[in-house]
Amino acid sequence: MDLRLKFVQLTHKALQKVGRGGSFHGEIALRIDPHFIEKFKMPTTVILVTGTNGKTTTSNLIAESLRASGMKVINNRRGDNLNVGIATLLASNADSDFRIQADAAVIEVDELTVYRQFKNLHPTHLVVTNFFRDQLDRAGEMETIIRKIQEVTEDFEGHLILNGDDPNVLRIADTAKKAYVHYFSVAENKVSVKTTDEASEGKFCPRCGKPLVYDFYQYSHIGRFHCPYDHFGEITPDVLVSDVDYDHETFTYEGNQFHSFINSIYAIYNCACVLTVLKTMNLHPRNANTVFENFVLKEGRNELYQLSKPCVINLVKNPTGANEVMKYIVAQEGDKNICIFLNDNDQDGHDVSWIWDAHFERLNQPDIHTIVCSGLRAYDMALRLKYEGLEDRIKVIEDSKEAIHWLNEADMPSHVIATYTALHATRAILKKEEESCR
Repeated sequence: MDLRLKFVQLTHKALQKVGRGGSFHGEIALRIDPHFIEKFKMPTTVILVTGTNGKTTTSNLIAESLRASGMKVINNRRGDNLNVGIATLLASNADSDFRIQADAAVIEVDELTVYRQFKNLHPTHLVVTNFFRDQLDRAGEMETIIRKIQEVTEDFEGHLILNGDDPNVLRIADTAKKAYVHYFSVAENKVSVKTTDEASEGKFCPRCGKPLVYDFYQYSHIGRFHCPYDHFGEITPDVLVSDVDYDHETFTYEGNQFHSFINSIYAIYNCACVLTVLKTMNLHPRNANTVFENFVLKEGRNELYQLSKPCVINLVKNPTGANEVMKYIVAQEGDKNICIFLNDNDQDGHDVSWIWDAHFERLNQPDIHTIVCSGLRAYDMALRLKYEGLEDRIKVIEDSKEAIHWLNEADMPSHVIATYTALHATRAILKKEEESCR
């Protein structure tokens, strides 16, 4: 028995009894022993999920699908993907000898730190969702992140599950010569376009530097592409999702119809990724479909609150994520208000210039009545919207509680968009406002 581990576990139990959880006991563990994480004896299956967007949703879908297949699974479902969160997860699910009490661990890992965690967590699978330009002052250029992941996967002998429609992700396969590489892809569908005006980081072939040729784009630089000179991008996907039907929220895989948990292209990619993981483990895809049918997004991912009228909150942190959320909002029928919380704390990234790369002109729709700007950089957001000709709809309310209360009093369906450090505080305010409506 390790007394340090026992102390951390007892602290966790004590906090749970008083209604507190979080990652405090993981922080204690790492202060006591900086090498705490590497001491754990991991289960037979360890799936790490990383990338820019969709990590939390994808890892939760994978974990639930494995549970539906009869496995005992641990996962950091709230997306606590840095050292402290991972230490908390492991300590909470280990015996006194550091043995994880589960058949599988599904762990979301921040793309900036996955290269550090790789040797500690001994993954059997690495899932990479996508790579986008994100929080430059915190993350640096995307190129740096990709190269670090290439370094740690160079000798990786496990299963590498890659988004075959993202040229930035596909680069990893070129250097991971020892891994079992699996691709997922989504066929052309209603939202696919032949040209795009969205930020496209994957314009050039990483092998020869010449422009990539796209058959179609799904969103941003995600789509079907190839290099006519060296055949980069010419893949045979392990999982190809087709016949995407947004009217009925279904898609087809291997001749069978599946349900999507939400009506969006990025949800379809989440599902394709999960099906690929199950295929590598020889688990039946029907277990995933059960999850897709019943999965409810939480923690600020299309999370619904019942105010005077329904209010949906979404996390955004970069231009691509913002564009996809705005597409979703615009697609919802009927009159609506929007509230945007823009913060610039450490976790958000101090550089908020990314808002100028997002297509806020999409909000210039007649059924969008008022756009409330709130948060630490409320006026920056208001200025950005003004440049899109939306000045007659802008309302600045810096105080978060007042902003949400205004939405409630407006008595109209609404959407909330929040950056990282605004998210949990805003969710708490929404919960209280929701209770006041009962």
